[in-house]
Amino acid sequence: MTDTTLPPALPRLMVEPIVRAALLEDLGRAGDLTTDSIVPAEARFSGAIVSRQAGTVAGTDAAALAFALLDSTVRVSVLRPDGSRVAPGEAVIALDGPARAILSAERVALNLLCRLSGVATATASLVEAARPHGKARIVCTRKTTPGLRSLEKHAVRAGGGANHRFGLDDAVLIKDNHVAVAGGVAPAVRRARAGVGHLVKIEVEVDTLAQLDEALSVGADAVLLDNMSPDTLRAAVAMIDGRAVSEASGRISRETVGAVAATGVDLISTGWITHSAPIVDLGLDVA
Repeated sequence: MTDTTLPPALPRLMVEPIVRAALLEDLGRAGDLTTDSIVPAEARFSGAIVSRQAGTVAGTDAAALAFALLDSTVRVSVLRPDGSRVAPGEAVIALDGPARAILSAERVALNLLCRLSGVATATASLVEAARPHGKARIVCTRKTTPGLRSLEKHAVRAGGGANHRFGLDDAVLIKDNHVAVAGGVAPAVRRARAGVGHLVKIEVEVDTLAQLDEALSVGADAVLLDNMSPDTLRAAVAMIDGRAVSEASGRISRETVGAVAATGVDLISTGWITHSAPIVDLGLDVA
């Protein structure tokens, strides 16, 4: 993602409860025993959070808020906002203010920033690998860290990806177990259509071209083509012929995503960009 297409920040109202809970978890019942016993109350700290490796940044607002919640007088300057590419040694956030607050918030800020930058970086790697091969957008799933879904989905956007549904309440996704209980794809789609409002989209997961034909026959809005080979995906896209949104999923990696994108699918969804992305190594350095 280039700096001209940075995603808008999440409202503080959404971010603050997550950061506040993380700080309370870390401070426990007695606060920061180490810092409070060693660092004088009047001591100042000036430094920066610096990237140790190349990556795509996400989580700057959450990291900045960790310092502000402990002391509103800490001056936080975000030098590389979410969605920015950074090189090793590049400063991401500059800090100046009371040393106690900065040192006590350091780990929470870095935990969030490293984790979310990892999600953004993993997403960006797939976006880059898929781009030359087709129109497909990389989208995330609900396989997120409990309590961090809004931040992780924002990090996916910072990496150039897009979001799938946020939860169980904003779209219908009929999975294989739903189909089994309902007695088939068609009855599952019909029941969903009768049970939700007219603005709610209905997607159904299919494993075979026969199931796909059934889903199309009852007007599914989108179809999740699960664990299909590139040849089968190509045939599925031809069958769909624009009548529904096509989404490929299963065994997606940087090595396989290009072949999947080349089949012509609209979306490629993957859970690993949120549940298994390695962190980006960042650290706090004294100026």
